[in-house]
Parts: sequence; C-alpha cells; structure tokens
Amino acid sequence: MKLTDARILIVDDHQELCQMVRQICIQEGFCRIESALSCSKAEQILRQHPVDFLILDVNMPFEDGFSFFQRMKSFLDSREIPVLFLSARDQDEDRLLGLGLGADDYLTKPFLPKELILRLRAILRRTYGSEESRPPVCFIGRRQADLAAGVVRLPDGSSISLANKEFQLLKLFLENPGRILTFDQLSEAVWGENYFGYENTLTVHIRKLREKIEETPSEPEHLITIKGLGYRMDL
Repeated sequence: MKLTDARILIVDDHQELCQMVRQICIQEGFCRIESALSCSKAEQILRQHPVDFLILDVNMPFEDGFSFFQRMKSFLDSREIPVLFLSARDQDEDRLLGLGLGADDYLTKPFLPKELILRLRAILRRTYGSEESRPPVCFIGRRQADLAAGVVRLPDGSSISLANKEFQLLKLFLENPGRILTFDQLSEAVWGENYFGYENTLTVHIRKLREKIEETPSEPEHLITIKGLGYRMDL
C-alpha cells in the first residue's frame, strides 16, 4: 500500500482541530481522510468500512478516547488499527496509559504539523510498509505467508487473517530468515521507541503468530525461541 493511500479517520470533538489535522494531511499528499466529532460517530464509520489509521483525541465528552479505544476492539473482531492519541494532557502517566492500552503513539497538544506527519508516516511504515518493501509470497513449511493479502494460507486452501502486530512481526522475520532477532529489536519494530514494558505482550503476539504459521504451535519448527536472546525464523 502506498502510504498516502491510507484511509485515515480523525476523531475529535473540536471541529476546528479536525479541519486543521485534515488540512495538514492533505498538504502532505493524504487524500482519503474522514472525521468524526464524537466516538459514536466514529463507531458508525468503523462499522461501515475499514480504516487504516486512527487519530484519536483523549479528552471528549460522553466517552473519552481511552475508553473508546478499549471498546473499539469488541466490534472490530480481529482487525487492529494503528492509533495515534492526541491530548492536552502532558503527564507521563497519561502517555503511559495510552501506550499501555496498545496505542502506537501519543502526541500532546499543541503540536507542530511536521511532527504529526513524521509520526503518522513512521507508524504507517511500521504497520504496512510499502509494496516495494514487502517480501513475496513465502512458504513456511506447508503453509504460505501472503503479506500482500495479510493472510496465512493453509494446505487445504483456506486462509487465516493476520492481526496488525502479527503482520509486523511476520514481515520482520521473513525479511531476516535464519537471523536471531532480539526482544529489543522486535519490540522497537512493532511499538517504536516507546517499547519499554512490552516484553510480556510480545510473547503473547509470538504465541498467536505460531498458532497461524506452525503445524504444531507447542512444538514450533520455524519460529524458534533462542533462550535469553530472542527468536529466529527458519524456513
């Protein structure tokens, strides 16, 4: 996917800020942009069609951004959408709360337009990469990883969708076959520089990824744990 083709949803109860963020994105070449002035309107949009990126304000009436982000997971099934929180709250505990919920980044207001775009592009690259950078369809044992489609194809012809973090991890492993990737390398690739404290979460995503690419996930043949270091993908 070309980064500027990403479908972006801006959720903020201040119409002026929505318009400002929209204009910043348009000036940088993004054209598929929607906005919602409430979480309920955002939910309607998300139920109607998928989006590729969510810019979500924290301080909103009726339902705050943190609560909506948690509730959002219940009606998106297995789909994960990268999220950038915007907030006037600049306390460390608020930023850590947002990141701890699984958001990809947290930006405090007021912010520089260039900083918003740099963070937006960085998250999109981590999540989706580009068509040129994605590896081709690759066999992992008898299963087939098709990153362009975001699925793992089984021998019987059926397929299993990859969630956002699983996609990012698998893409990194396939770009580095036979190489040990450390816990820090994997965490930073998925969560960016603010990855401290995600070790247990990484383990959960690795387990879920094994369930999709391994014939026997409890006895992996391809995604191997290197004790004390990280993981290695053997094809």
